[in-house]
Amino acid sequence: MAVSKEKVATCDPIWSAMREEAKVLAAQEPALASFVHATILNHDRLEDALSYHLAKKIGGDDVSPMLAREIFVQAIGADPEIGVAVRADLAAVYDRDPACHSHVQAFLFFKGFHALECHRVAHWLWGQRREGMALFFQSRISELFDVDIHPGARMGRGIMIDHATGVVIGETAVVEDDVSIMHGVTLGGTGKEGGDRHPKVRRGVLLSMGAKVLGNIEIGEYSRVGASSVVLTSVPPGCTAVGVPARLINCAGAERPSQEMNQVIDETGGGI
Repeated sequence: MAVSKEKVATCDPIWSAMREEAKVLAAQEPALASFVHATILNHDRLEDALSYHLAKKIGGDDVSPMLAREIFVQAIGADPEIGVAVRADLAAVYDRDPACHSHVQAFLFFKGFHALECHRVAHWLWGQRREGMALFFQSRISELFDVDIHPGARMGRGIMIDHATGVVIGETAVVEDDVSIMHGVTLGGTGKEGGDRHPKVRRGVLLSMGAKVLGNIEIGEYSRVGASSVVLTSVPPGCTAVGVPARLINCAGAERPSQEMNQVIDETGGGI
């Protein structure tokens, strides 16, 4: 016996919320109703909707949307962790971005979310040694969203890339769970060195707009990097780094900076 879309949705809180929000959006904006139905309401699972939606963006003259969708379906089917991460990312955007008022807004319209989920498929392709297609995805992500994440970079769950314009993340970078990244952030190398050469950003970090973190250094868990700072040495857990080059000004800061999204830097808190 076939299982209805509504029954499937009730077993998945994020997907259930999205479907209800999509119905409201379709009713409020009749001009978008066809788009909302095709992208969300016509699908049984969040994974199916994601594959349809992002394949239409990635696809074009070189790789058709239909072929791109096959790649999304293949990657998500082979690695269920992608679907888990997608839900955590949606929740992160909804919880942390005051401009986001529903899961469906993030899913349909927020390019930071789009770039990150496309990267997850590119990373899977990279792991399957399909480097050409992975780099094609990277190139398209850069063209479409102004976000350049190398397919080799490892991204955790519950990541928010806010605004996203100008974000660059290098091949050997690692971004762990629950990190928030603002626009203009670079996780890069320091020159032409090879091997493991990019930053390791640990759980719960907040990277403010324009921050540049360079080299194989570690940004400790629950730390903050201030706007437009240039970080060249490792940052201990729980500390705040600001300036060019960055210095530590507070190692008794917020407990969960990436969730609190407080980018105001208080230099009176025990600077080093």
